[in-house]
Amino acid sequence: MKMRKVASMLLASVMALSLTACGGSSGGTDSSDSTATGSEAASTDGAVTLSIWSPTDKEAVEAWWTEKLAEWNEAHPEIQVSREAIDRSDSYAYENKITTAVTSNDLPDIFYVDGPTVSYYAANGIIVPMTDYFSEEDMSDFVPSTVAQCTYNGDLYAISSTESSVALYYNKDYLTECGVDVADIDSRTVDNPLTWSELEEIAQKCTTDSYVGTHIIMDHGEGLPYALEPMFISNGKDFISEDGASAEGYVNSPECVETAEYLANLIANGYANIDPIQDEFLNGACATMLGGSWDVSILEGSADFDWGVTYYPVSDSTKKAVSPCGDWSAAISKDCKNVDAAGEFLKWLTNTENTATYAAAIAKPATRNSSYEQESMAEYKDGPRAIFVEQLQNTAVPRPRTPSYSVFSTKYAEAMTNIFSEAASSHSVDTAFIQSELDGVVAAFQEDYDMYYAN
Repeated sequence: MKMRKVASMLLASVMALSLTACGGSSGGTDSSDSTATGSEAASTDGAVTLSIWSPTDKEAVEAWWTEKLAEWNEAHPEIQVSREAIDRSDSYAYENKITTAVTSNDLPDIFYVDGPTVSYYAANGIIVPMTDYFSEEDMSDFVPSTVAQCTYNGDLYAISSTESSVALYYNKDYLTECGVDVADIDSRTVDNPLTWSELEEIAQKCTTDSYVGTHIIMDHGEGLPYALEPMFISNGKDFISEDGASAEGYVNSPECVETAEYLANLIANGYANIDPIQDEFLNGACATMLGGSWDVSILEGSADFDWGVTYYPVSDSTKKAVSPCGDWSAAISKDCKNVDAAGEFLKWLTNTENTATYAAAIAKPATRNSSYEQESMAEYKDGPRAIFVEQLQNTAVPRPRTPSYSVFSTKYAEAMTNIFSEAASSHSVDTAFIQSELDGVVAAFQEDYDMYYAN
């Protein structure tokens, strides 16, 4: 693929996915450091120098980076690492910086990418394989979904310390008031989650003039494929073929149409809002919510009602348990002059202890199973956080690994928004309309993939 095509598509891709449902955009103050770019990172006084780009984050995460880089640099005078933290709280500064660096061959040695974009960067030669730097023992310690997310064409192209997930939150006080058996929900296990019909029954019981029964729309962008894909997989079909090359017979299959019908019916019946108010569950406006792992800390600090978390609901016909996943991952750029040094550093950065302390600082589940034995991850042993860990270890499936994912994601979000809007306005579900919208997703995806990536 020509570089100008890569550059133009890159910004569109990362902008489309920049607010993915992995806990929102990184916040915090801009703590950018001046660092050498990849083309400059050769050696100084015999020492290899490596540069990192990643988005800024909250104070605890920035403090973690300062501590860890100081620890590494003191122990490894032969490989000195610096980081530039780029503010992206209210702009596309991070994405613009990467796009410019791609075209000028001036990327840093290591930069962070969001999970669904790994395949895009890999397919276009913007990042390089790092398979050789992680042993089989290392790989077996990472949850399978993380390895899958970071793998393209059989090679590992990125590595992550944290994951995300979605499960069903429920307002125990309100459900009890509506006559729902809360003890039954509390008792569910990863092998016996609520089914779609059970969720719909709860939503129906709990929908009143003041409440809707459930919350299924995280946002009208990447939040739709991220949060809802498990329902489609649970019902028998994923969005795209396993090789990432075809959407025909997948997202527009009878199984996926049926899944979209179920979701649209929740909207049509008024059990869920097409445009939920901000913090709908926290503000006591909905009885249940498909919410992210990051919502636990928010509710712990702010909710004035008794609440719980249970496993992601499953299709009645298959009972197959599936849950979302994905998060930012570190990759080695094509412009890195010292790939071996970068690989050695990333292996250290994502070891058991460092993964645990980073996950604790950013308040997300860790990617390494061994990290949960560390004291810093003690709060993930039980309670709501443990449910997300259990899902990540047993039922998590990454979003489709295809270089055309951003095209698919944008078109899918548009299609589902149209489907939900039609259901909300007509108070009914139009199967032919759903089929047409999903056929349109296939056409958009296939045009992009066939033009730029098909052999």
